[in-house]
Amino acid sequence: MTIRLDNDKASQAVSDKRLAEFMQTNLGRLQPEAAYFSTVNGQRGGFVVFDMKEPAQMPSIAEPFFQELGAEVTFTPVMVPEDIGRGLDPGYTPPS
Repeated sequence: MTIRLDNDKASQAVSDKRLAEFMQTNLGRLQPEAAYFSTVNGQRGGFVVFDMKEPAQMPSIAEPFFQELGAEVTFTPVMVPEDIGRGLDPGYTPPS
């Protein structure tokens, strides 16, 4: 997931000392494998790698970022090698 924060809303959250708690709470729900923060197209943002079980999770994941930080949120599904194997051959068994 890529997050690009609205500068005004994010600056206000920093000033109000809410940003760290917001991130801790919302990323805590995701239990990410990794989370990296940087600029995204010139604004505060980040990249979060987590296991999304089904697409129906997208609204509940993105909505807090939309509402609190005016964020743009992009989901990019990715696969691990075992996923590729299963996708190409439903009978695929990963090596031990």
